[in-house]
Amino acid sequence: MQYDEVIAVYFADPTADGTVPEPTRRASVARRLRDAIEPIAMHPVWSRTTNEAQAALGLDFFSGYAWGRAAALGEPAPAIVVSSFAVFEPGLIGGVYDAGRKICGRDQLLATRFSATTASLTAVLDGTGGDLPAVAARLREAALGLDQAGRPLYAGLAAIPLSDDPVEVLWRSAEMIREHRGDSHIAACVAAGLDPIAMSILTELWVGYPLGEYSGSRGWAPEALAACADRLRAQGLLDGEQLSAEGLAFRERIEDATDTAQAQLVARLGDDVEGLLAHLNQWSARCVEAGAFPPNAYKRAAG
Repeated sequence: MQYDEVIAVYFADPTADGTVPEPTRRASVARRLRDAIEPIAMHPVWSRTTNEAQAALGLDFFSGYAWGRAAALGEPAPAIVVSSFAVFEPGLIGGVYDAGRKICGRDQLLATRFSATTASLTAVLDGTGGDLPAVAARLREAALGLDQAGRPLYAGLAAIPLSDDPVEVLWRSAEMIREHRGDSHIAACVAAGLDPIAMSILTELWVGYPLGEYSGSRGWAPEALAACADRLRAQGLLDGEQLSAEGLAFRERIEDATDTAQAQLVARLGDDVEGLLAHLNQWSARCVEAGAFPPNAYKRAAG
């Protein structure tokens, strides 16, 4: 799919009435940081500037997304990307990634992605004041040197040198923090015995999506989604098309485990976390207003 086709689908906003996902209302500091940085971290995915630059290389939206994220890992076999991304239907994400890496090389992709994303985010954040370099440096200090064990996407990103541009530092530090939490969350889900579809269904219902809406966007066939939902009902985790009380408690335990895996990061943030989050939320709001991230609060909370 091309960029404008994707925007037409993903920028529909069921939360335009001001709906706030329940997990966002009562989030921990670690979770609030994740939600605050999401539009910044994912700027290359949703920015028109970056997508147009990647289109000039021959990549469409999804091949740019898959190859762009996977490039942190080097140039792995498709099975490694399937494993690292975790929640996508294997044939879909492996095939899209493989097609993308055959279109352009990693060095060319990374150079294009970095320059276009930095230019786009610089324009979006123009006029936000003089706090950006200090906040970017603070995020960089928190993001670099975190435990890499079991965190392949984070480890790959941390190995790519940072420039001195404060906007690039802000974006790439946010991206590292995002993937560190994402890697940790996948580990928590696997430890809890979840397969990829179950991970997606429990998250979508926990956030507030209808059953199948978010998980279906990951390429799973309706029959596979229905079969997984039946298994979750049999386990007592679903009641009809909603989380049961047991299912909610189960998903909350996974979130708690994910937060625990972020303890080192939270400790590194230092004092005045509220001030840091205020800056990040303000700048993320700029990304949404600029059309460089979906306005849907469920999408922001789900990742």
